[in-house]
Amino acid sequence: MSVTSAPEHEELNQLLMQCGRNDQKAFAELYRRTSSKLFGVCLRMVRDRGDAEEVLQETYTAAWRRAASFDSAKASAITWLVTLSRNKAIDRLRQHRVELLDEPSRLEEIVDEQPTPAVEAETSQEHRRLERCLDELEPQQRSSVREAFFTGATYNELATRCKVPLGTMKSWIRRSLMQLRTCLDQSA
Repeated sequence: MSVTSAPEHEELNQLLMQCGRNDQKAFAELYRRTSSKLFGVCLRMVRDRGDAEEVLQETYTAAWRRAASFDSAKASAITWLVTLSRNKAIDRLRQHRVELLDEPSRLEEIVDEQPTPAVEAETSQEHRRLERCLDELEPQQRSSVREAFFTGATYNELATRCKVPLGTMKSWIRRSLMQLRTCLDQSA
């Protein structure tokens, strides 16, 4: 997910305030500009694409109804929308948990998805190793790898942003991944 700039924040704030005045075009534009980010939030929380789509729909329905209560002095539009989507996702998770508890025979299906302390420690160590190895890459290559894998940017998008030929970007990513693999193998 990309970080929005100050002008983008202000544009989203304005769109949400226009939604509060029942401006359907502003709502369509707000949806176009924020739905992928909010869908990602929903999907990470509920972990089911169908449920995430429903939560996203509930989020925008609530946003349309409650847009007039938005106050840009308290939070940015994107923060307000992310909070709304998180709350809707939590409601969905609670609803699912209640459904499971209503049927005692399904209690065996409930799984504690939280990692054990040992797994958390190992994950934390792996994260530190990955960060250390990423820091060894050239700044532009490091940035490109991060964007490719953490935001889903395509080679074409990255090449355009960095103003380099597509082949160069593919080479940077390939060499960077090989360097990361070597670094991670050595520090294991």
